[in-house]
Amino acid sequence: MKAIALSAARIVMIAGLGIAIVSCGKSGGGVEGNTYEANGGAFQIQFKSDGKASVALGPVAGDCTYAQKDKTVSVTCEGDQIDFTVNDDGSISGPPDSLVGKMTKKAS
Repeated sequence: MKAIALSAARIVMIAGLGIAIVSCGKSGGGVEGNTYEANGGAFQIQFKSDGKASVALGPVAGDCTYAQKDKTVSVTCEGDQIDFTVNDDGSISGPPDSLVGKMTKKAS
């Protein structure tokens, strides 16, 4: 009887862990695969796979890298890093003291 109770507890624990892992996946606030824009599209960041990003200011674009941890996305271009915050509405915001304000997800 005790072995059955332990087996049931393990199944519940494994199922709970599986749900937690799935709920933390890409659809839970990840920027990968999305493009964000500001100022009517004049400034854009496209977050690609493998930590790569493309940042465009008007017609000038550059290759960058990014890393996301929880609600912070760090974008690095030519050695300069800027941290964005992922907002609850799905947008991202640059630091309050920067020229980069709120960026919204571009419709596909």
